[in-house]
Amino acid sequence: MNDYRDVVVIGAGPTGLALAIGLRQYGVDVAVVEKADRGKREARAGIVWQRALEVLGDLGCAEKMIEQGLRLRRVEIHAGGRRVGGMTFGCGGTEFPHPLSIEQDAVERLLGERLAAVGGEVEWSTEAVAVRTGPDGAEVDLRSADGSPRTVRCAWVVGCEGARSVVRKGLGIPFEGARRPNLQCLQMNAVAQWKYPYAPDLTYFFLERGISLGVSPRPGGGHRFFCFRTDPDPSVEQPPGVEEMRDLVADAAHDPDVHLVPTEPGWTNRARFQDRVAGSLRDGRALLAGDSAHLWAPIGGHGLNTGLRGAHNLAWKLATALNGWAADPYALLDTYATEQRLTAQKVMGEMRHNVLELPPTAATLLGMRVIGSRLTRSRWFARRIRTMLSDLSMHHRESALSRGEAAGERLPDGPVTVEGRRCRLHELLSYDRWTLLVAPGARARGVDEGRLRAVTGACALPVEVFRPLLDPGEGERRLPGRALVLVRPDRHIALSTDSVEELETYIHQWFVRKG
Repeated sequence: MNDYRDVVVIGAGPTGLALAIGLRQYGVDVAVVEKADRGKREARAGIVWQRALEVLGDLGCAEKMIEQGLRLRRVEIHAGGRRVGGMTFGCGGTEFPHPLSIEQDAVERLLGERLAAVGGEVEWSTEAVAVRTGPDGAEVDLRSADGSPRTVRCAWVVGCEGARSVVRKGLGIPFEGARRPNLQCLQMNAVAQWKYPYAPDLTYFFLERGISLGVSPRPGGGHRFFCFRTDPDPSVEQPPGVEEMRDLVADAAHDPDVHLVPTEPGWTNRARFQDRVAGSLRDGRALLAGDSAHLWAPIGGHGLNTGLRGAHNLAWKLATALNGWAADPYALLDTYATEQRLTAQKVMGEMRHNVLELPPTAATLLGMRVIGSRLTRSRWFARRIRTMLSDLSMHHRESALSRGEAAGERLPDGPVTVEGRRCRLHELLSYDRWTLLVAPGARARGVDEGRLRAVTGACALPVEVFRPLLDPGEGERRLPGRALVLVRPDRHIALSTDSVEELETYIHQWFVRKG
């Protein structure tokens, strides 16, 4: 490894790999170091939700992920031995309407292949043992497998190495939060012989007092059995055996004749959790992402997904700082820190109300038995569950980068016409630049086209301008009612305005002029 790099990413999990891919797509010189000798051998996380699939699309990975995963379209819910209803997982306003069943080892392998394709690599068996930061950069002390030390200097260092982050601990950043009491998760990949039919797009949830059992099809055959339950004996640490898992499934699914055959390779796990968020995600030239920045019980499977979304948010901002486009690099990167920290807190809060996966009390179970069928037939309830799980409604409205109507929200996708060509709105966006959408009738609202070209052309930041025509009836749902809508590389609206002057002020607040 060279003794100087633009960015050193510590940790080659999904977050670290995604961050490195995003940086390489901007041409950033990035090093990824990982103390393990190779990628994950274990299945671990098993689902990628719709918003994270958009992230993977921007990183050039979504197509291969979909080829190797299973689209999850339906969920069927049972409570106390009675089927109470079902709903679909599908969401509109995105090119990825269904979540994907794909396990973490496959995700990491495909991300690693993509990183190699964009000119990056992982240095395995290389442990980061200390980090020091200064006003102009950072130093990372590394130790190779043979114990030999060396130091790499960099402009920025990002800790993506997990709950025991060397970066976070070395900088003295507090990991705020506490252990989640009386909750454990038991998981096993297995083929089941039982009374419930198999379908490659169908997930089951079985609710029993103190037990929430999810059963989701997995690529390669069989199911992922994941059970959130109360924790009567926290001293038990070993992964569940076949008999313990079989008994849980039999109790929750009310099927005494169930038989489980573990898949090959096997995957079984028992986990307990802490809910924690770092006090800050930036300290000088060091940043935190993924489990180094936040972690919680994997209810809803949002740990991996939130890490991917954070990497997507950080990569373009860090590249903007390194390319000299940012008027104040620290202020821009602070928007990552505040946005991602708040995102983690929102996810934690929402998952504490996930009635499908939290172990139900007697009252909750009775309520699901009595009104569950009515709830699952309710469009409001189904939409609420889909919205919560998909992450498509996650926003950055509170961010310093957000200004104007709907600013901070993810731009919904949908059909448009541009210069006579039919396409989807998100096809106009690109992760390597900003996008300015000019609404029909902008001139009637006082937008001077010559002035608009001068403003966008004078900015060092890459911006492309489009004038989409939306299908009749789509306008109010797809775009704010403003003449100009400026969209960030990560698909979030930054600014909506009727004023070219306000656009110019915004651009020059955050970004430098050409030359």
